Amino acid sequence: MLGERLQCLRRRSFVGRDREVALFRSALADSGLLFVHGPGGVGKSALLDMFADVAADAGRSVVRVDARHLRLGPDVLPALAEGEVLLLDTYELLEPLDDWVREQYLPSLPGDALVVIAGRRAPGARWYADPAWRDLMHEIALGNLPPHDGRTYLTAQGVPEKLRDRLLAISHGHPLLLSMLVDAVNKGAEPYRIGDVPSVVGALLAQTIDQAPSPLHRAALELCAHAPVTTEDLLRAVLGEEAGELFAWLRTLPFVDDGPEGLYPHDVARDALDADLRWRDADRYAGLQRQVSAALRARILATVDEREQIQLLADIIAVDGARSKVATCSNPPATMQAYADTLQDGDRALIIAMTVAWQGKEQAELAAYWLDRRPEAFRVFRTASGEPRGYVACLELAETDLGADPGADAMWRYAHAHGAPRAGERVRAWRFFLDRDYGQLASPSVTLFAACQVLDALIRHDTAWTLVGAYADPTLWAPTMHNLGFEPAEGAEYTIGGTRFPVFAHDWRRTDVEEWLEILHARHAGAPASAADGADNTVLSEPQFAGAVRSALRDLHTPDLLHENPLLRSRVVRQSRRDGMTPAETLGELLQTAVSVLPADLRALADRTFLHPVTTQERIAQDLYLSFNTYRRHRDRAVTKITEWLWAGETGHRTSTR
Repeated sequence: MLGERLQCLRRRSFVGRDREVALFRSALADSGLLFVHGPGGVGKSALLDMFADVAADAGRSVVRVDARHLRLGPDVLPALAEGEVLLLDTYELLEPLDDWVREQYLPSLPGDALVVIAGRRAPGARWYADPAWRDLMHEIALGNLPPHDGRTYLTAQGVPEKLRDRLLAISHGHPLLLSMLVDAVNKGAEPYRIGDVPSVVGALLAQTIDQAPSPLHRAALELCAHAPVTTEDLLRAVLGEEAGELFAWLRTLPFVDDGPEGLYPHDVARDALDADLRWRDADRYAGLQRQVSAALRARILATVDEREQIQLLADIIAVDGARSKVATCSNPPATMQAYADTLQDGDRALIIAMTVAWQGKEQAELAAYWLDRRPEAFRVFRTASGEPRGYVACLELAETDLGADPGADAMWRYAHAHGAPRAGERVRAWRFFLDRDYGQLASPSVTLFAACQVLDALIRHDTAWTLVGAYADPTLWAPTMHNLGFEPAEGAEYTIGGTRFPVFAHDWRRTDVEEWLEILHARHAGAPASAADGADNTVLSEPQFAGAVRSALRDLHTPDLLHENPLLRSRVVRQSRRDGMTPAETLGELLQTAVSVLPADLRALADRTFLHPVTTQERIAQDLYLSFNTYRRHRDRAVTKITEWLWAGETGHRTSTR
């Protein structure tokens, strides 16, 4: 019969679930209730098929009920004979009758009955409130297939070996998605990520994710898929005052779990929802990304504890990296309870030992040199027990540091040759990085290192240059650094103990943090990475900047001349520009603001001289009851203070120019 043939094929395709099948076999010798739950597509129905076969082999009669085929009524569920096994599938549709099932139907069954309930949601609180059900019920939370079982399945399906690990990574071991990917491969596809097969994404969403009740609920679901963790505050920041209702709804979804920091969806649901929105509505995807990024950035900057800041960034990197097409950015390892910490007593010897092991004695001696002189530059990556598993060091370089370390020397010389730091600006150099077990290959330490780099960029507004000279393999890391806006610093390479270290550099005066984040958003949304970002922007020395301010004040009402002013491409103007404003309009607004914060005795003079000139400077002096020499001293003093105010914004010493 066809049914027997189908049953045979299903048995051959079934892999894993040994613990669950063993628990069912044990339950056959007794009675009671097994409550199986898990998200759509995780294999609940396939497991019930296996339970039915095991029960039949044991000589037990099986009654199979799928709630999708029932009509609610007084006899909605069947009566059982002695010794029968009831397999009840799709129980989420019977949740309106949950109290009746628990309190009336199940107690009415024969004493030797074995019941298996399978649904998307775990048993409700009332199941556990009853001590008797707590004792009689065994809960089975069904998850994805582990890698070994997933490979066994793919091998049985004839998937080429070169594709097996890739399909496991895409599917996270989710049985339905794994099956869909096998079908796509059989039709010629060779996907690298779930978004490469939109038809699979659509089918998966239809099978596993319930329809959102409104567009706002759908937006909340998409936000939950996009953010590393979703809180009510995040929902409110992006979607408005209905955040409480939306958060409560998200908590009811079977593929959304809650953790200490908030809600997060299962990996497969996250990937499918994200890929679907990106494919279906690229503009809305980009807008959501910017909104979520802005809200998360505000949360990070409002957090006082550095360890928590780094962990938040590590979570973001882990989620965003899974969507990257750059190999070393893609699927960054989770931190797995590893965390970043300051240097503690006892760390020095372990850092030196791991450096000797991976990079040799000469590099270890240089690490020891900086450990003694700049201990505050080091961050140690620890396991959950506090044991060091890796470290990183970011040195703030000064001319007095020259001569001891070829790496620091090379990075300092490069910065000075390609745009020397101005007064008050910093040169930051990532000089060391290692993981105890993996060196510089993929590890939790790599993710934490990336989080440390991003945090440094977000909080240090007075940095001129950030240079990364910690990686020893340019082939491996150049694509990642390029994707992050760090280009090879030609001529800054240095050799330690026979290892040639490349250097990557970013000039924050040409591309500041806001512009850098915008570039990262664009690249994440699919725009091509360009090495020329920020190349046309201007980096002025302090004397050049002062001269440009004087010219701008003089030419403020002469557009053709103002258009040539180098301040229009300076960082302070770019940072202050709002949508719809030209650089010249932005500069004019900045000058007005600078005048408004002058001391009272200079404000009127500067306003009449530069902002609203209607007569000669001699006449202005007369109107202010000043001699012309005194007027000129006051005018020059006003220009100096305006320049100082603008310079503070240019060099990052004023956090906001708006």
